[in-house]
Amino acid sequence: MHSKFQNKFRSTVLLMSVAALSVLLLACGNEASTLESTSANQGTESTNPANKNTDTNQQTTADEDNVGQTRQFKDWTGHTVTVPVTPQRVIYHGEVTGDLVALGVIPVGILRQEGMVFDEQVADAEDVGFPFSVERAVGLNPDLIIFSNSDEAQYDQISKIAPTVTFDSFATLEERMRTLGELLNKKQEAEDWITAHQTATEEMWKQLRKNGLKEGETASVFTMYPGNRLFVMAGAGLPQLLYGKDGMKPTAEIQKLLDEGMGFAEISTEKMTEIAGDRIFILEPVTDDAKQSTKELMDNAVWKKLPAVKAGKVYHFDIVKASGDAMSREWLLKELPEQMIQ
Repeated sequence: MHSKFQNKFRSTVLLMSVAALSVLLLACGNEASTLESTSANQGTESTNPANKNTDTNQQTTADEDNVGQTRQFKDWTGHTVTVPVTPQRVIYHGEVTGDLVALGVIPVGILRQEGMVFDEQVADAEDVGFPFSVERAVGLNPDLIIFSNSDEAQYDQISKIAPTVTFDSFATLEERMRTLGELLNKKQEAEDWITAHQTATEEMWKQLRKNGLKEGETASVFTMYPGNRLFVMAGAGLPQLLYGKDGMKPTAEIQKLLDEGMGFAEISTEKMTEIAGDRIFILEPVTDDAKQSTKELMDNAVWKKLPAVKAGKVYHFDIVKASGDAMSREWLLKELPEQMIQ
C-alpha cells in the first residue's frame, strides 16, 4: 500500500515540478549556489598552485585511462548493470539533477525544470521530457541513463537505449551523493561535498540559534497545488533540511507521515490547526490558479488564527528553488537565515 502511495507521490512531484509548475524566471543564485562548493575547495585544495595543477592533471589522466572500461553496479531496485567506469554522456531523469551538477557532472539529457538555481549550468542539456522520451534519448547517444523511478515497464523500455540504473531521489542527500559518487567515479568529490555541506549546515543552525531560534521549535511546510489542493510536505525537499541534525522538529502529525515514508500528503484547510508548527514555511507555486489559491489561504480564518501566523513566523520560498537537490540545498543554506533573521 505504502509503496504504491509513494510511487504516486513521486509522479506528483514530477508533475508539480515540470508540467504544472513551469516558471518564467531568469537563472539566478549562482553565487549562492557555489558558496559551499567554494568553501569545500578552499578546505581541500593545496596552497601550492603547482601541486594543484599536478593533482588535476593526475585526475584527468586517471579519468582518461578509465574511458571505455566497465564494471558491475547494483541499482536501487536490484538490477545488476554493466556501467562505464567513468561515464561520459549521462542522461539523468528525475527530480534532483542538482546532485550531479554539484559533483561536476553536467548531463547531456535531463528532466528539465525551469527556474532551478542551477539553470545556467544545464542550459545545453536536452530535455528528455516527462514521461521519458525514448526518441530524444536515443539521439543523445548516452553511455549511462540514471532513472529516478521504480516503474519496471518503463525501465525495460529505457534500458534498451543504454546501460540504465534506477536511483532513489527520495533518499537522504548524503546517501544520494555517495551513490552518485560511486556510480559516476566521483567518490572523493562526493565526500568533499558532504563534509563541506555538513559544516555549512552546522554553522547555519548556530547562526539561527544566536538569533532567536529556540531548541525544540517545530516547523511545517505547506504548498498549494493547482485545483485548490493543499499539501503538507514531509520527507521531500525543504523539510529534509528543516528536520535534519541540529534543525527544527516536525509536529506530531508530520512525524506520522515521516514514519510512513511519505514525501507529502494532501490535507484540508481545517487540518492545518493540527499540523502547523511554531514556524510555517510556504512553498510558493508558480501557476496562476495555485497562486490565487495561496492568496485565498492567507485570507482564510483558520490560517489567520494559527499561532505562527499571529507571531509573524511565516516564511515564503519559491517552490522550484527550494528543492531537495544538492545545488538547491546550497542556496537554501544562505536563503533560510536571510528570511528567518529579521
